[in-house]
Amino acid sequence: MKGTSLIEVAPLALAVGLGVVGQARAQEPLGVIPIPVAESPPVPLQPYEITADARLDTLQRQLNEQTQRLEEMRALIQAQEQQIFNLQNALNEEVLANARARGAPTPVIVPSLNQAPTFRDVPPSQPYIVVGPAPPSQDAQAGQAYAQSAAPQARQAAQSQGAQNAQAQSPERVGQAPESDSRPPEVAQIFDQPGVLTPKGKLVVEPSLQYGYSANDRVALVGYTIIPAILIGLIDVRQVKTTTAVATLTGRYGVSRRMEVEAKLPYVYIHSDTVSREIFTGSAQDRVFNARGNGIGDVEITGRYQLNRGGTDKPFYIAWLRYKSRTGKDLFEVTTDCVTRCVANTTGTGLPLDLPTGSGFNAVQPGITWLYPSDPVVFFGSLSYLHNFKRSDVSRRVLGGQTEFLGDIKAGDILGFNVGMGLALNEKAAISIGYDQSIVGKTKQDGQEVAGAVRTTLGTLLLGGTYRFSDRTSLNVALGVGVTRDTPDLTLTARLPISF
Repeated sequence: MKGTSLIEVAPLALAVGLGVVGQARAQEPLGVIPIPVAESPPVPLQPYEITADARLDTLQRQLNEQTQRLEEMRALIQAQEQQIFNLQNALNEEVLANARARGAPTPVIVPSLNQAPTFRDVPPSQPYIVVGPAPPSQDAQAGQAYAQSAAPQARQAAQSQGAQNAQAQSPERVGQAPESDSRPPEVAQIFDQPGVLTPKGKLVVEPSLQYGYSANDRVALVGYTIIPAILIGLIDVRQVKTTTAVATLTGRYGVSRRMEVEAKLPYVYIHSDTVSREIFTGSAQDRVFNARGNGIGDVEITGRYQLNRGGTDKPFYIAWLRYKSRTGKDLFEVTTDCVTRCVANTTGTGLPLDLPTGSGFNAVQPGITWLYPSDPVVFFGSLSYLHNFKRSDVSRRVLGGQTEFLGDIKAGDILGFNVGMGLALNEKAAISIGYDQSIVGKTKQDGQEVAGAVRTTLGTLLLGGTYRFSDRTSLNVALGVGVTRDTPDLTLTARLPISF
C-alpha cells in the first residue's frame, strides 16, 4: 500500500473496528445482562400546541377586527344615506316651491333612498371589495395586513357609491346637504300680507296700484212719530259714492333665510260724491256735495319671521308685526262743513270739505300667516289683531277757521282673519281664491262709546292670479268684491314685484 495516505486508510479502519465490536457482543455468554444505553427523550408536543393556540387567537383577533371594520363601514354607509336623504328632502322642497311659484306641470320624481345600499347594489363598474374572514395562513401578520388593506378600500367604495348617489340627486355640493331655505311655496297674492319670504340678501321692489269703489245709501229720519206709521219731520235720503286710488311703493329685503323686513309708502287719491234730497220739503232736485283729497298716506313698516321648516303636507308658520304711522292727513285735520258746532245744532252739511288720506291713529298689528301645501294646491290664511293707540286733546277744524275740541279719541281695534287656496296652472301662471274679514270695534271719546257708534264687519271675497314673466319679474292682479254693506263694492289691485 505504498503511496496510500492517512485520510484514505481512516474510514477503512473505522469500519473494521465497528465490526469487531459487533461480533464480540454477539458472542457474549447467556445470563449476562447488557447495560442499556441511555436514549434521548422524545420531542414534546407543547411547542406545537402553543403555535396552534396562537394561530387561533390570531384568527379570532382578525375576525374581531374585521367585524369592527364592517361595523364602521355600516356606520359610514348610514351617514352617507342620511346625507343623501337630506339632499332628497331639499330637492323635493325646491321642486315643490317651483311647482307652486312657476307651475311645473310634472314634479321631478326622486328615487326613494329609505334603505341603506348594500354591496350587491353597487354597479359592477365601481371599484369595491367584499371584506370577509382572513385567508387561512400560518403567518398572522399577513392576515392582519390583509384586513388593514381591505377596510380602507371598502370604505372608499362606500364613499364613492354615496357620492355618486348624491350627484344623481342634486347638483349641489356632494357629501353635504345644501342649506335649503325651506321657503314656503309661492301663491298668487290676494291679501295684504304675502306668505313667501324674500331670500337672504335679495331686494324686492313692488310698485302697486289699487282702485276701489263703494256706494252706500243712508236714510235719516229727523223728527218724531205719533204712532209708528206717522212721522212728523223730515226724511233725509243720502247716497254716498266714493272712489279711491292708492299707488304704493313697497320694498322688501331678506335679512336671513327666515326673516325679512318691509316698508310701504302709499300715495292716496280719494273722491266722494254725496247725493241727498230732503223729502217733504218741496225740493225737486238732488243736492250734490263733492269732496276730494290726495297726498301721502300712512307709512307702514313690517317684519316677518318664519317659525318652522315646513314641507310637503307640513304647514309653514310665519309670524309678523306691522307698525302703521299717521303720516297721512287725518279726519281731524281737514275742514268740516259747519258754521257752528257740528255735534249739536248743525247748520252745515256736517261733511268734510277735504277727504283724509290717513287713519289719524298710530297702530301696531301682530299676526301669523300659515301655508299648507297639499299637492296640487296650497291652502293659506292669517290671523291678526290691530290695536289703535289713543290720541289725547284732539280738536277738529270747522268752517270759518274755528276749532272744536273733542277730547281723547280712541278708534276701535280690528280683528282680522282670512283664508284662501292657490293653484298653479302651468309653469308661469297661478290663481288664488280667498275670503278676508275684519271686525272693527266701536270708537270711544273720553273713555265712553261715541253715540251712534256700532261694531262694523267688513267681508271681502277675493280672486287673484299671477303671471311670471321671468325669474325676476311677475304680475299679480287681485279682484275683491264686498259681501257686507260696509265693505267697498269693488277693489282691483295690480302688483309688479321686481327682484334684485
